[in-house]
Amino acid sequence: MTDIEIGRAKRARRAYAFDDVAIVPSRRTRDPEEVSVDWQIDAYRFELPVLAAPMDSVMSPATAIKLGKLGGLGVLNLEGIWTRYADPEPLLDEVAGLRGADATRRLQEIYTEPVKAELITERLREIRDAGVTVAGALSPQRTKEFAKTVTDAGVDLFVIRGTTVSAEHVSSQAEPLNLKEFIYELDVPVIVGGCATHQAALHLMRTGAAGVLVGFGGGAAHTTRTVLGVAVPMASAVADVAAARRDYLDESGGRYVHVIADGSIGKSGDISKAIACGADAVMVGSPFARATDAPGRGFHWGAEAHHEVLPRGQRVQFEAVGSFEEILMGPSHVADGTMNLIGALKRSMATTGYTDVKEFQRVEVVVG
Repeated sequence: MTDIEIGRAKRARRAYAFDDVAIVPSRRTRDPEEVSVDWQIDAYRFELPVLAAPMDSVMSPATAIKLGKLGGLGVLNLEGIWTRYADPEPLLDEVAGLRGADATRRLQEIYTEPVKAELITERLREIRDAGVTVAGALSPQRTKEFAKTVTDAGVDLFVIRGTTVSAEHVSSQAEPLNLKEFIYELDVPVIVGGCATHQAALHLMRTGAAGVLVGFGGGAAHTTRTVLGVAVPMASAVADVAAARRDYLDESGGRYVHVIADGSIGKSGDISKAIACGADAVMVGSPFARATDAPGRGFHWGAEAHHEVLPRGQRVQFEAVGSFEEILMGPSHVADGTMNLIGALKRSMATTGYTDVKEFQRVEVVVG
């Protein structure tokens, strides 16, 4: 790929966001009813290639159960409000009533309450007792501290999620998490990320991860680009990491690591484009914040919004459009891609003649 000269001392690679690309119809079409969007990671099969982001505004134990019964995977934030407070409902009501800059300040105060191991156990057990796949997320900084609690509670899929996660974190202040050693010793599959480049993804795949998150997550509520100057156009990032998956498949003699797009997935077309660029599944936040039954009461925020030193996110408000089920499965009452996400994905696949997600990764895309 040809670099672009920014100035005499700096060149840059051209990269593309989902808005920059479009899916090209082929010579064959199908009925949407004949399309399968099933997805499997390790021993766990799901009817939908959708994970809910571990954000308190969209994932509670109740909504994780709801999504699991609909065929997706809800990932609970194990450093969130549900594992800090026995009854977080009054605080969620308070957050919904905050105005302007007061929201960030108050969120910082709310999240100073320590995470409680017994609440991690209780929340995960609640999800498990409902009979759905159990997934919980920790940041790399808290993984060592709570890993035993999480595994003892019976988690099925362990998610290590941060703004950016590397296999080679260097610190002179504390011993960093050795991802390869940690994953090797763990008895459950691990999904880890985010990452945005071929090399970073390849290193994460070599740790033994079952899946890699692409992107920085929290797209709609993220200010990382503004605060740190760090960002990545997602179409190029997903395609680069999909190439790393292919290279690692050859390197490892056949071990397939799943690529999960995590960021800039705001509408149904973004899901189709993410898979078209090589993703096996998507991690979704803001579309679920529009649900009438989301815990955020129409507001949306991630862990970055309440960082104690340098917040890199904000609480944003969305208009409610329907229930979790309607947002995922329809029927849609709007024409902007915020409802019936799965129906739109199936129709996109049918329009281009593909019958499953793996095949759809080969669809032609154009820049325009």
